[in-house]
Amino acid sequence: MYVTIPVLAEYLSMNEARVESLILQGKIRAIHDGEQYLVNKSQFTTHFEQVEKYKLMIQEYLNEPIPEDIDVKDED
Repeated sequence: MYVTIPVLAEYLSMNEARVESLILQGKIRAIHDGEQYLVNKSQFTTHFEQVEKYKLMIQEYLNEPIPEDIDVKDED
């Protein structure tokens, strides 16, 4: 599904100028139909899936209890 820059900017929660800049830099693939840039919205699906996966991994790591150190000896 192809979308315009304003729709994509809203989807990505970014400024329209920033999205257009990324398109011109080649960081976002787009086609130009003579009047406007059109971007395939599905190219961001994988990115958002990876971000969610990393968030879950970080949350699992932070929730892991700190193990007791077996080398600590109470010598008092």
